Amino acid sequence: MSKILESIMAVKAKEVEQGLLQIALPEMKRAAEKRLRADEPRGFARAMRQGIEAKKPAVIAEVKRASPSKGLLRDDFDPPAIARSYEAHGATCLSVLTDEGFFQGELAHLIAAREACKLPVIRKDFLCHPWQVYQACAAGADCILLIVAALGDQVLQDLEACANDCGLDVLVEIHNQEELDRALVLKTGLLGINNRNLHTFEVALETTLSLLPAIPPDRLLVTESGILSRRDVLIMLDHDVYGFLVGEAFMRAPVPGEALRALFATQG
Repeated sequence: MSKILESIMAVKAKEVEQGLLQIALPEMKRAAEKRLRADEPRGFARAMRQGIEAKKPAVIAEVKRASPSKGLLRDDFDPPAIARSYEAHGATCLSVLTDEGFFQGELAHLIAAREACKLPVIRKDFLCHPWQVYQACAAGADCILLIVAALGDQVLQDLEACANDCGLDVLVEIHNQEELDRALVLKTGLLGINNRNLHTFEVALETTLSLLPAIPPDRLLVTESGILSRRDVLIMLDHDVYGFLVGEAFMRAPVPGEALRALFATQG
């Protein structure tokens, strides 16, 4: 695990410890169950599958204010407006950063973005405990992210089972062959390849391309990080990669949705 990832996960462990003192695990689980009675998940994996199987770009458009590697990405950060812009310009799903310490995110950003549109939403954060999964569900998330580099095998399986119990989809993120082998033990069909090396923060699209031969055909592949130009998109499409997660390129644009349409030629 990289030093930055170690630092993030240490903070997350403390956040969970403090959170459990305020809201016990059974109480958070009840909050998740209450949400599910009132509002069923929107089908994140289903939406991605429809786009990918149609061989069209299925874009998870990201809502984030900042990142550790790039700093502040957007001054006029308005999650509902960004969500509506993405939806109007052809996004398949939303990704909302909820980490506060490193990405200047909040769970309130997810709630506000989801209320502003009809798209399925993934909670983009560093999850390490069932409490966070129930919290994501209670806030309205339709999917969660699990980062293989940050978690042991048993924790991955436990968090996936917790998400499944809540009816949430799981996007499992990997960066290399060893992490891919571990991810394939999980049940989820959503597999994200992060092109960013979390040790150096360098980005290489070759990361996705090099792992392609090892991806089983039943997995829904999403390439993450480093998609900045139309050329980048075309490289992936030429290799039959149709799932994309893009944030920085959109967050720096005056109108994020228009940047999405320009990059992917989507219909909205």
